[in-house]
Amino acid sequence: MSIYLDNNGTTALLPEVLSEMLPCLSGSAGNSSALHADGRRSLSALKTARERVARLLDCEPAEIAFTSGGTEGDNLALLGMVNPGDHIITSAIEHSAILQTCSWLGRNGCEVTRVGVDSQGRVNPDDVRRALRANTRLISVMMANNETGVLQRVEEIGLIAAEADVWFHTDAVQAAGKVPVSVQRIRCDLLTLAAHKMHGPQGVGALFVRRGTPLRPLLHGGHQERGRRPGTENVAGIAGFGKACELALQGFTDGSADHMAVLRDKLEASVLARVPQTGVNGRGGARVPNTANIFFDGVSGDSLVVALDDLGIAVSRGAACNAADSDPSGVLMAMGLSGERSRSSVRFSLGKLNTEAEIDRVIEVLPDTVRRLRAAYSFPDAVLTGADERA
Repeated sequence: MSIYLDNNGTTALLPEVLSEMLPCLSGSAGNSSALHADGRRSLSALKTARERVARLLDCEPAEIAFTSGGTEGDNLALLGMVNPGDHIITSAIEHSAILQTCSWLGRNGCEVTRVGVDSQGRVNPDDVRRALRANTRLISVMMANNETGVLQRVEEIGLIAAEADVWFHTDAVQAAGKVPVSVQRIRCDLLTLAAHKMHGPQGVGALFVRRGTPLRPLLHGGHQERGRRPGTENVAGIAGFGKACELALQGFTDGSADHMAVLRDKLEASVLARVPQTGVNGRGGARVPNTANIFFDGVSGDSLVVALDDLGIAVSRGAACNAADSDPSGVLMAMGLSGERSRSSVRFSLGKLNTEAEIDRVIEVLPDTVRRLRAAYSFPDAVLTGADERA
């Protein structure tokens, strides 16, 4: 039995999403900018999808610009809003699409402040407030961390930005579909989504751009997406994305989001009870319902990922973008973990297709797998005392 627990890396297409895409792939190939009937059918599919994404975010359809995914959306939000001499505030635990873009901006005339996080991986909104300067142009703080699942206090940060008359962007790639997202409550001006994190297709995303936000396009050419992202749209992918958003919204009332939380909590409780010298990173903070980042002292996280893969269980050390990087996680280091404990941490991320039987299988094989790896490194498998060791 193959068990997939790397849904923060990417998710499988739901059958309903594939069904939505197939007519666009196997039927007419009309360009949505064309005036003929085939083009109008493609345009209609885009309209339906745009309305579905807007409903998920509590915004107007015209405020949705389709992109190729989260990385493009993050780049567009930052590069399209700031100029040399501007100041940007972000956090130390952002996705590399934000951190690397900020580093590039810092080398090209912008000032960048990276606020830290506490031991639970949370940004203090007051730190954001204190970081404000006269030339602050943009604040970008993610809604949910991709490694720990910890949720940030984006509504408070949005209020700070509004009071300071500063533009606010949040990367909601790992939050959308797992917790309700309302751009009205957050007061953000820009928000990033990626379809493949919510059981939609890879290579499709969206950027919410609040009406009146002076966003410059990164690309130049056609008039698609109201000029914010020119280029012929990926109609089939966008149609699937729209359906995934519709199903995600339903998930908050049909119990599917709650089901992920139940399975995640069962996994965490069983690991802490059965495997000594373990703990959940970010456990004390509010988190999305599907993510468990657990440290296993005395075990290489990479070795545990490989050992579980041999048993048909797919997990990861952290972000898929950095999967080949053996360095300690910058996110966990920012939370105060040592390099050794960071390297011993593994992320289990559930999706809507996971079952209780799969979680039971992981719970069954994990203790012996960790014990075997510890024995190979001559690490004592003794129980630590003190609640703080397992926080």
